[in-house]
Amino acid sequence: MREELPILYRDDVLIAIHKPAGLLVHRTFLDRHETRFAVQIVRDQIGRHVHPVHRLDRGTSGILLFALDRDVCRNVAAQFESQAIDKTYLAVVRGYPDESGTIDHSLTRQFDDYEYRPANASNEAQPAITRYRRLDIAELPYAVDRYPTSRYALLELSPKTGRRHQLRRHLKHIAHPIIGDATYGKGRHNRFFQQLFGCHRMLLACCELRLTHPVSGKPLVIKAPLAPDFGDVLEKLGWNVPV
Repeated sequence: MREELPILYRDDVLIAIHKPAGLLVHRTFLDRHETRFAVQIVRDQIGRHVHPVHRLDRGTSGILLFALDRDVCRNVAAQFESQAIDKTYLAVVRGYPDESGTIDHSLTRQFDDYEYRPANASNEAQPAITRYRRLDIAELPYAVDRYPTSRYALLELSPKTGRRHQLRRHLKHIAHPIIGDATYGKGRHNRFFQQLFGCHRMLLACCELRLTHPVSGKPLVIKAPLAPDFGDVLEKLGWNVPV
């Protein structure tokens, strides 16, 4: 039976799908044994070529936008590159960040292990800005770290720049890493969520994109519900699942 992904939006030039956590966007040398890719699944699903205009980390779920021709792809990719697209994410993090704030912390450019690295690639840190808002908090009666209880928060995140792994690196920088992040997170808390909630994913999701339609020039808003495995964790923490 052919695999299909939920379609969030489609017209003559764009299609947006809900990418589950754990699915790669396209083939990569980072996992040469993987056989499932969002690009291939969507192509087979709609019977035509698709061009990803941005990327989501493998562990991130939510909105993944494709163009249906190369000119549209260049247009929308340029909007991402110039920070003309507003992106909203939800994340569960360790601890209690401030109720709202701006993380203004430059980040060096990162390359995948097998990615082509230009000879003139600069190691100089690039400006990176993320705004956040705290939506809810929870305190659990378990000593996961050095404290007798463990605190967690649900954040709404709005990256204003598009550096690789920006949200994950920024939240680590302010000492509130994302739960389930194996690279930038805290192993003890990740394992705690696995044991207590059966959560084996990174709790980061792209929930909304706001852009200018490349053909009509009109504002376009695409929204995605939380994946069931993400929403289940929020319910177990006693939080309302955003819709």
